[in-house]
Amino acid sequence: MRNRRTASLVAMGVAATLLPALTPAAASAAAPAFRAAAAADPLKQYTQQKPKWKRCDAQTPVNFECATIKVPLDYGRPDGGKLDVAISRTKATSAKDRRGVLLLNPGGPGGIGLDMPLYLASELPDAVKKRYDLIGFDPRGVGQSSPVGCGLNDDDLNWQRPYKAETFDKDVRWARTVAEKCRKRNGAVLPHLSTRNTARDMDVIRAVLGEKKISYLGYSYGTYLGAVYAQLFPKGADRFVLDSAADPERIWRGMIQVWAEGAEPAFTRWTEWTAARNATYELGSTPAEVRAAFWDLVAGANRKPIAFDGLLLSGDDIRSWRAMFFYVSEAAETVAQLRDAAGRAPAAAPSRSGLPTAPARPSFARAVPADNGDASFWSVVCADTHAWPRDPEQYRRDAIRDKAAYPLYGDFASHIKPCAFWGQGAEPATKVNNTVRALVLQNEWDSQTPLVSGQGMRRAMKGSRMITVLDGVGHGVYGSRSCADKFTTAYLVTGRLPLKDLTCRTPANQRLDGLRLPPSALPGLPALPGLPGLPGRQDRF
Repeated sequence: MRNRRTASLVAMGVAATLLPALTPAAASAAAPAFRAAAAADPLKQYTQQKPKWKRCDAQTPVNFECATIKVPLDYGRPDGGKLDVAISRTKATSAKDRRGVLLLNPGGPGGIGLDMPLYLASELPDAVKKRYDLIGFDPRGVGQSSPVGCGLNDDDLNWQRPYKAETFDKDVRWARTVAEKCRKRNGAVLPHLSTRNTARDMDVIRAVLGEKKISYLGYSYGTYLGAVYAQLFPKGADRFVLDSAADPERIWRGMIQVWAEGAEPAFTRWTEWTAARNATYELGSTPAEVRAAFWDLVAGANRKPIAFDGLLLSGDDIRSWRAMFFYVSEAAETVAQLRDAAGRAPAAAPSRSGLPTAPARPSFARAVPADNGDASFWSVVCADTHAWPRDPEQYRRDAIRDKAAYPLYGDFASHIKPCAFWGQGAEPATKVNNTVRALVLQNEWDSQTPLVSGQGMRRAMKGSRMITVLDGVGHGVYGSRSCADKFTTAYLVTGRLPLKDLTCRTPANQRLDGLRLPPSALPGLPALPGLPGLPGRQDRF
């Protein structure tokens, strides 16, 4: 009912905006036929585009092609402003076995997806590549798709902010400044940079490619994008894989807060693992001793910052690395190194800034604003839902509460964000509640979309099945040589879902710590000092 009502409203909006362009006499004669045509297909100018495919770059394979299509800024006024959406493809390797297209999204929001067919070509099995054209795209506002920028400086980009009473007013000013800068540069566009509109763009891509349905592989934030598409266009959804899933009921403040909720059991697991290896790390022979050693380190660094790997780290900086505790051996090594560094005087005053100003881009990409990754992240996170509190004091109360409940990261997660001062998106959050037969994949120990988050997606996608990788570590399941790979490939190839939700365990000698998505897909922080194996940035989905 909601989809039919929305389609009717869109059609009426298109007719209402186009009719005044006719003369009164012509309008009188043509109005009935015009209204009927507009109501029948108000998006015809977009869905009947013919993309001009060309080789993406002289340095990329000949079969990797790119094109740009147009989409409406506002689907309620499709005759109004337009945005570019950059798309790419590698064709199915077998014309005889080809089933259709497999759209790809790496996560974000703000993740560049244009090079995903090129990257995943080496990760996906031949049985999948035979059946699908691999389709990449930069979502609206991102990369090559009418990218947004806010002119953010290094301080604006730093949103890992612990709650402290003495810095609260400064942090409120920071959040307001980011919102104001983005609104000043992109005011008319911001309300329409939503997941809901990106899902509509996906359906335009479907039509432009001449397909009745699309299949889909989305990671992290891409799972929510896929779920929203399935909600809006259930008849257009073929085989949907939602890998490392966001919980639609927690969009988006709740998904940032779930980082704190998920970090606590990971930290407890780390203390147990490290205590059993006290001979190696000398951090304590019991979990309680390891925990005490870590918190003593944090307290000492807050009094006297630690010079470490080119950074000058406070205890709060160390707490902000909550993701490292999902990787137990790397975390134990890093904490031991921090302990040793705390006893040394710094040789020089190192810089504390290790943040990049822009994500890496594919070699064939044109220049985008340096802050596009952050600008597009906040644009989507703030526009997707009307649920962000507007009162700064609410953030103060929540940060104090959650620091007590989740000491490692609770105040970071619940502290004030630019969305407190963002203009509302054009529409409320999409309620995901459908029976599309999707496959949800989840590692047990995922730092970005913890297990409870994937379980939330499973509840919302009532026709789906879920595969949980026990002891699975890292972000991204399919393509990481996981025990879930065979089930996922079977679903993409045959369309058959498992009869019930499954758990499996990958042998330790075969395990990777999540899918190694490229920097252009997961815009990012450098690897944390001492943790070269941590892929992507740890403040995105």
